[in-house]
Amino acid sequence: MKKYLKYLIITSLVGLAVSCSQSKSKYQMGTYGYDKLFFEANKIDFIELKSEDETARLLIVPAYQGRVMTSTAGGDNGKSFGWINYKFIESGKKDPQFNVYGGEERFWLGPEGGPYSIYFKEGASQVYENWIVPPIIDTEAFDISSVDNQNVKFIKEASLTNASGTEFRIGIERTVSILSRNLVEQSLNHNIPEGINIVAYQTDNLITNLGDAPWTKKGGLLSIWLLCMFNPSPETTVFLPYNSDAEGVIVNDDYFGKVPADRLIVDSSTVYFKIDGKYRSKIGIPPGRAMELCGSYDSGSKVLTLLWCSLPDEPKPYVNSKWGEQEDSYNGDAINSYNDGPVEDGSIMGPFYEIETSSPAAELYPNESIRHIQRIIHLQGEEADLAGLVRDLFKLELQEIAGKFN
Repeated sequence: MKKYLKYLIITSLVGLAVSCSQSKSKYQMGTYGYDKLFFEANKIDFIELKSEDETARLLIVPAYQGRVMTSTAGGDNGKSFGWINYKFIESGKKDPQFNVYGGEERFWLGPEGGPYSIYFKEGASQVYENWIVPPIIDTEAFDISSVDNQNVKFIKEASLTNASGTEFRIGIERTVSILSRNLVEQSLNHNIPEGINIVAYQTDNLITNLGDAPWTKKGGLLSIWLLCMFNPSPETTVFLPYNSDAEGVIVNDDYFGKVPADRLIVDSSTVYFKIDGKYRSKIGIPPGRAMELCGSYDSGSKVLTLLWCSLPDEPKPYVNSKWGEQEDSYNGDAINSYNDGPVEDGSIMGPFYEIETSSPAAELYPNESIRHIQRIIHLQGEEADLAGLVRDLFKLELQEIAGKFN
């Protein structure tokens, strides 16, 4: 902890010097430098992880559960990839239901709905007015166990009670690590052209049963749920490859009502989802169909975002997060994507879009743990170089992805 405090004080002093000598107008909105000065101006402590050449950077807020708020591949003047809710953060308010800070990658827990939900009290109707995000993943800071220029480890303990009255004593560990270009190439088993700018990071997330009794299906199970919030655009498409050899449903598209055909395309190997921040909709890929690697492409800014997550080697149950009554509480999705948009009264939370991944349900004896790892890779460069990567990694054509909904 002393090491962390020393590091944070240094970071804060540097930020103060920058704030005194430069105004926020030095950086355009949408750049990493703008976002860094925003957090400094609002007196929100953060940790910054950097690549050796300092072009790739992550901005992480301990008070927001070790959340990666944003990242860049181009230093302070580079594009900022995370969606940040400036207005809400600047207000300084606390919402008793849900504090929408934004953030490029955050730690949550499932399930959201159903008889074993941890977002609804026992006996409460599962409607929005009764939905409350547990403080442990909303307003409570995670403690820093260790930190250096490339890694930070967070820890936390908490108690939760689900909608069936089952109590969980839970230990959380979360390690965020910025990844070098060489490590990314090794993980993808592919060289990245020199002309492509890259920022990549991994979060290694662990939950442990700290109670005296096992966690069972009968009482309800938890899962690790990681959500990534990015900025939408009319030129952005999410693409989710799926296992075409598996049986059963390919994509669940009825979370908020069935997704229209002009926003969701399923071909022989890939699900395509329109991302424009103008129509609230969500889809999910069941675990039998899910693949480790998926992504999105913004043809306007020529940004390819790849997301890798750990999947089990053998079939496992996944918690079902749909609200209300459920036929099966353990047939949930492994990967989800969400496109924000106006609700019935015309208001909108963002807009933003999400790619989400979950661990299997955590059926754990006391002191047992489950781990879920996720990697985010942003690549920005010439379309021809990006197209070669997509062709080799997914057997897809980048221009076809970009033109799916044109």
